[in-house]
Amino acid sequence: MKYYIIAGEASGDLHGSNLIKALKKEDPSAQVRCWGGDLMQEAGATLVKHYKEMAFMGFLEVLMNLHTIFRNIAFCKKDIQSFNPDSIVFIDYSGFNLRIAKWAKEKGYKTNYYISPQIWASREGRIEKIKRDIDAMHVILPFEKEFYEKKHHYPVNFVGHPLIDAISNRPDVKEPVFRETFEIDPHKPIIALLPGSRKQEVQKMLSVMLSITKDFNSYVFVIAGAPSLDTEFYQPFLKGNNVKLVKNQTYNLLSISHAALVTSGTATLETALFGVPQVVCYKANWVSYQIAKRIITLEYISLVNLIMKKEVVTELIQNDLNTNRLKKELLAILAGTKRDEILKDYKDLGQKLGGIGASKNAARSIVAMANS
Repeated sequence: MKYYIIAGEASGDLHGSNLIKALKKEDPSAQVRCWGGDLMQEAGATLVKHYKEMAFMGFLEVLMNLHTIFRNIAFCKKDIQSFNPDSIVFIDYSGFNLRIAKWAKEKGYKTNYYISPQIWASREGRIEKIKRDIDAMHVILPFEKEFYEKKHHYPVNFVGHPLIDAISNRPDVKEPVFRETFEIDPHKPIIALLPGSRKQEVQKMLSVMLSITKDFNSYVFVIAGAPSLDTEFYQPFLKGNNVKLVKNQTYNLLSISHAALVTSGTATLETALFGVPQVVCYKANWVSYQIAKRIITLEYISLVNLIMKKEVVTELIQNDLNTNRLKKELLAILAGTKRDEILKDYKDLGQKLGGIGASKNAARSIVAMANS
């Protein structure tokens, strides 16, 4: 069978790669064509377009790149028709994917959505498009099943969270070797900095995150460099004596970190699953933030707090993300009661997400639909 998969971000590339591996186990003859990244290509898919060419952050950035976005949509439709897949799989990236889904449904293609758009956070009206254009929705968060089925009477398939698969399948890291490889002081505990994967957000986040390094000289701050950004991009940020950069090593870094400063997004959940106490950070340009504040109705912005339905980790948003607050909150999670409480809640979080097998569960359902 032939599968066409569309992911538009680094996290989608990761989950897409694991889905492709599972698809090939369920369907050994599977042919996969994709929009994604290096990981999906390495998993055996033919890569059509890399997510680095599609990563636009915030409302203003999207508006400034509308011509490129519409050109990509037209090319994608043409490429799907040429490949003529038995099933199309959309991974998050809703602004692009829901447009393709409408067209694909009209053309008679079978449509699967793996990793739901966050319509429970904003623009809930998109549920009507999903009901109309998506044949099967495979969700990864426990509260999403309740949201879709109880509130909107749309049946979905809860498959578990693929991060559990991704983390459980990784090889153990040898800390002394890791530190030696990246010239990290062997005696200082590591504070991981996860500033995001897009240039705009990294520039905003790192400038604040690094403003506190001089107050924590007994620690080493290690930036998790995004695969989509060149090493040269990070050079202006590597000025402190206790600041280092590692590229494409986020999981290895988290596995040996004492604490972390994390930009809101999937990385907050990854950090929690590695058992690393964290402070969640978010700052956008003023216009984008004002728009987002008016359409996002959630009490929390981090997946950790949303899943647990309480404030497990501190969230510093917009003006609250400043040097003084960040220093205070980091101090609170390095030792003591706050740190202990976070680690206890992390254990409960893992139980809520279920066990391993998300990729396998999703692949099995997708293959079954393709054969139907």
